[in-house]
Amino acid sequence: MSKRAVLEVIALDVEDAVAAQAGGADRLELVTEMAADGLTPSAATFTGIRAAVDIALRVMLRLTDGFAAGDVERVVRAARELRDAGAEEFVLGFLDADGGVDLGAVERVVGELDGCRWTFHRAIDRAADRDALRKQLDGVPGLDTYLTAGSASGVDDGLPTLLAEAARRGESGYDQQVMVGGGLRLDHVPRLRSAGLDAFHIGGAARPGGWDAPVSVAAVREWRRSLDLPRDAELVRS
Repeated sequence: MSKRAVLEVIALDVEDAVAAQAGGADRLELVTEMAADGLTPSAATFTGIRAAVDIALRVMLRLTDGFAAGDVERVVRAARELRDAGAEEFVLGFLDADGGVDLGAVERVVGELDGCRWTFHRAIDRAADRDALRKQLDGVPGLDTYLTAGSASGVDDGLPTLLAEAARRGESGYDQQVMVGGGLRLDHVPRLRSAGLDAFHIGGAARPGGWDAPVSVAAVREWRRSLDLPRDAELVRS
């Protein structure tokens, strides 16, 4: 029997979180300010959502638009506050001015997380050298996932990169789970699943009414049903 695919949904508030869980999400990415592509939510937002749902929560650590770390000590303080509120999983990722991983900033923030599991987010899709980034981050405590579309412009353009990287599983820097997200559509899923990719991230796809509307239980449920199909059934359907 194939492993159940992971479905992660972006949640901005309690209403989103409850709807996503009801639709079958396995995990939530908690953010605020989607106009800036997702920033760190308040500890109070995390606490409210944590009380409302019992699925895993990954909290964004990103204080400004773009992928520079900015004031790293502010990020560290935000991480500490969220840890004190009970957060146990995180999302982060920083690049330097040349498009390389800002390893110093990453290690400084990760040092505050006490070994918590975390995702390196779509900064990888803006990196000058994806392979070098992965190898530099290999061995950093807690890193278990890369959130990526394979391209800064989304899965349509990034599909070949996603398939190529999936084939490198087990190599140095390629042990982490790949969570596909960024312009992801249901029609992408069969090829991704057939390549062994088993984690998927949706934001706008969970909100047919746009970002000003809440998460739709029905939309999330449609994704859950699609991901739960046997891989061969997905390929036939596609």
